Amino acid sequence: MILVTGGAGFIGSNFVLNWLAQSAEPVLNLDKLTYAGNLGNLAALKDDARHVFVRGDIGDGAVLTRLLNEHQPRAIVHFAAESHVDRSIHGPAEFIQTNVVGTFALLEATRAYWSALSENAQKAFRFLHVSTDEVYGSLGADDPAFSETTPYAPNSPYSASKASSDHLVRAYHHTYGLPVLTTNCSNNYGPRQFPEKLIPLMIVNALAGKPLPVYGDGQNVRDWLYVGDHCAAIRAVLEKGISGEVYNIGGNAEMKNLDVVHTLCNVLSTLRPGRDYASQITFVKDRPGHDRRYAINADKIRRDIGWQPVETFESGLTQTVRWYLDNESWLTNITSKAYQQWIDLQYARP
Repeated sequence: MILVTGGAGFIGSNFVLNWLAQSAEPVLNLDKLTYAGNLGNLAALKDDARHVFVRGDIGDGAVLTRLLNEHQPRAIVHFAAESHVDRSIHGPAEFIQTNVVGTFALLEATRAYWSALSENAQKAFRFLHVSTDEVYGSLGADDPAFSETTPYAPNSPYSASKASSDHLVRAYHHTYGLPVLTTNCSNNYGPRQFPEKLIPLMIVNALAGKPLPVYGDGQNVRDWLYVGDHCAAIRAVLEKGISGEVYNIGGNAEMKNLDVVHTLCNVLSTLRPGRDYASQITFVKDRPGHDRRYAINADKIRRDIGWQPVETFESGLTQTVRWYLDNESWLTNITSKAYQQWIDLQYARP
């Protein structure tokens, strides 16, 4: 069995579904079910005995100790995190609590559990920490892409909290010998993403005939990674990664935000014609401290692990839009009054 934290969220749920589609090995899924955690993401596993769901907090040491001792996982894949930059600007405390204090509690419980394993089980065990390229800061237009040796320079409360958790994971390896792996990924997109992030937000607003809010001049650049490719990369790192190593995961799809939105409008025009979606694009006041460019050098994972993305941005985006069009009831269920209040606050006109 493996333990997955945050397995009801966007990337975590896709990983759990992907894992159980390819493996008979059970998954113990621990999720707090905050606003972005959604059991509807896991509806296909409702009657699957291989999936054991527990609602709980990674910061609760007693719960962690009980689950680890009861289920004896051979690996932990740690997704659980507060992950939205805008929310971290408005309320950073929750990000420190979950991403830093929560990861510390998880590491402490894992260290105690791992220390009690047999020598062979200790060698085979892995703690895989899922992180972000945002810990590296912002790039200029001509700067080389982030590599695993790029110095950390986080610029938002979110990225600072993830950088802190990365450092804790590294320290537990070097101090205690805990066999850890860290992955730093670029911007994910795909099915089941909570619609506060760029792509699902644009889909929701486009379908509703609402403005498509683009920060600033829309020229901020991100590397886009389809969530299915990310899940495959994590599986590969878990299987082949060397303890203590860091692996950057990118989608080979560097694009300006405005170009992303225009491409999305074109896909929507093909899959659901009848409206000029691009006419809904609206520029809004820029995010404070908005990083200008992220880019990933994924040579290491390609060379050492043998992974590279399968999807192009266009193919992944088409799959993503089609999923949202086919699952409008999922959107209806999560776009609650609280969600609308958040969007109204965040994307108020200047």
